Amino acid sequence: MHITFIGLLAAAFASAGLFNAIATSTTRSNFVRWGYPAWWCRVTGGLEISAAILVAIPATCAAGLILCAVILAGATLTILRHREFSHLAPIGCFAALVLVASWIS
Repeated sequence: MHITFIGLLAAAFASAGLFNAIATSTTRSNFVRWGYPAWWCRVTGGLEISAAILVAIPATCAAGLILCAVILAGATLTILRHREFSHLAPIGCFAALVLVASWIS
């Protein structure tokens, strides 16, 4: 069960990271609308990919879980500040994966 949740968490953050790192025009415009520079989506993507790698390696899993939590806290604050509540559902799914992975680790 531990490997399943860690794998799901790593895959979720890697996927989100690739999506942000690719930086489509819509992704860039969302980041600008939220008050970040257009290139910040690539930084976010890099952090998400880094978190996925850290979580997948047993020796760095705890650091990866902390990085995941920090990323999710930043995303949550951004979404709440801009009242775009439709983004809270995916963030909640990511947070649930982090919580379960932390609990079973």
